[in-house]
Amino acid sequence: MDLKYIRNFSIIAHIDHGKSTLADRMLEITHTIETRKMKDQVLDNMELERERGITIKMQPVRMEYKLENIPYVLNLIDTPGHIDFSYEVSRALKAVEGSILLVDSTQGVQAQTLTTLNMARESGLKIIPVLSKIDSPLARVEDVKEEVMTLLDCDPDEILLVSGRTGEGVDELLKAVIKRVPPPKETYKNQTDLRALVFDFKYSNHRGVTVYVRLLDGVVSKGESLIFSASQEKFIPLEVGIFSPEEKACSSLSVGEIGYIVTGIKQPGIASVGDTITFLKNPLIALDGYERPRPVVWASIFPEDADDFADLKAALGKLRLSDSAFSYEEESSGSLGRGFRCGFLGMLHLEIITERLKREFDLELVITTPSITYEVLMKNSSADSGQAGKRVKVYSPYFFPDDGNIQTVFEPWVSVKIITPSTYIGNIMQLLFDHEAEIGETENFGDNRSSLSLKMPLRELMRNFFDELKSASSGYASISYEIGEMREANVTRMDILIADEVVPAFSRVISKRRVEEEAENAVEKLHSVLPKQMFTTKIQGKALGRIISSRTLQAFKKDVTQHMYGGDITRKMKLREKQKKGKKKMKERGRVNIPQDVFLKMMRAGDK
Repeated sequence: MDLKYIRNFSIIAHIDHGKSTLADRMLEITHTIETRKMKDQVLDNMELERERGITIKMQPVRMEYKLENIPYVLNLIDTPGHIDFSYEVSRALKAVEGSILLVDSTQGVQAQTLTTLNMARESGLKIIPVLSKIDSPLARVEDVKEEVMTLLDCDPDEILLVSGRTGEGVDELLKAVIKRVPPPKETYKNQTDLRALVFDFKYSNHRGVTVYVRLLDGVVSKGESLIFSASQEKFIPLEVGIFSPEEKACSSLSVGEIGYIVTGIKQPGIASVGDTITFLKNPLIALDGYERPRPVVWASIFPEDADDFADLKAALGKLRLSDSAFSYEEESSGSLGRGFRCGFLGMLHLEIITERLKREFDLELVITTPSITYEVLMKNSSADSGQAGKRVKVYSPYFFPDDGNIQTVFEPWVSVKIITPSTYIGNIMQLLFDHEAEIGETENFGDNRSSLSLKMPLRELMRNFFDELKSASSGYASISYEIGEMREANVTRMDILIADEVVPAFSRVISKRRVEEEAENAVEKLHSVLPKQMFTTKIQGKALGRIISSRTLQAFKKDVTQHMYGGDITRKMKLREKQKKGKKKMKERGRVNIPQDVFLKMMRAGDK
């Protein structure tokens, strides 16, 4: 197909600014989907996405649209809006030439909008500014226009107005995409040259790995001998095709197009995001690809039943094929057995992955309390351990050294930007003080809104900061952050003991100034969610070498004399004494049964 009739673009925006709804209207107007098959969030085909009303996975789709009687091919990649999934957005931006910057006219420019805009600019994309939800009675079209004009330094005529709900302005937007977004270019002109960028992939038991590609040079067809540049794995495509939005097989994919290739490869780890596919007989220089994502939050995942370890390993391997942003490696714990230490891009990412493991693979899991990476400089007194003066990385709270062996602890800090209505500044300042933030510049940002720049420990950002910020600002504040430098930290490990036994899944690293409060909260919460046992169970919080908080969970009560009627009191006393001895023996030998939902409730900071 002639390149001048192809347009590749994405939609970028803050979460809940109407990306998926706008994509629905585009699919309707271009007749990509029949009206009878149309539904809300049509590109969000994961059950979790539809349930939560958010986009988790980017989704490509090919549309056809006529302008002045000339048929054009429009390849759209719908991207997630939540900050945890910004890696998905960065990959989508590498596969397109233009981007629609969607701003909710009821909310204005948000912090995450700035982050995604910078990513699009760094990729050299043509930006089309669009205001959504203009049909809402709360829309502030003129005010938000001013914000976008200041942000992009553009004319008011360049900003388009649309409503994803009613479809108003969507036709004009499609025409603007054709007129403003440049067509794709090719580097090589020969038919023997092929370069396809892998920007995503998925796995199927029947067809193996299916890679999502953007063709930058050449033509690819079924049955040709191809090779992955990075892994040097050879394969012959079983099928090539396009997204409409379901996978639809076609004879070939040509330069400039976005589509998929079914590789038939069933081993994990062969295909990788950012790899280049080229002809085996004439391999070309690989494309730059993508930076590897840096995990922000770490948690260990163990199967509740040790026999399920192999199933968990297979499940993580398959899930990694549909979400390359999380990482995992094997580890073992004395009390929890064999499992995996996993790295995630944020707390929502962690929650989504664990929920998918549970739903899609039917696994019962134990998930440890999430933590970040610390670097610990060991004291010379630990010379016998061979770690004297060493700076060791600690990913799991359970392996965080005792205070007596630590010289200095270092933790990552983040640079944060918050955009909020000015009336909430007072509430937010108190919140920032509670979370150990260093406040930088405060500046006006549009109509009665302020932009705050600050730095804070990543540990504090992950301590329920997002929910508390929403609460302090009545839901109006937005936040974006970037990982910064390592700094000294005043932290310690807190263990939770149940029946005098440390439960590694509940260990966490916390600020020393919050030790008592955190220990009280953790013990109180566990006391309320842990089911009663057959014997009296003590729950304790321990840190800094001492027990800080303690609660006792009473045992199930059973009247062992209920079957008796009348008779000598000594008979009843003998039975009660026998029960008492049995419970004592059970306490000495027995183990506390902790159901999976207790681990999940303890993981979620907001649950009471």
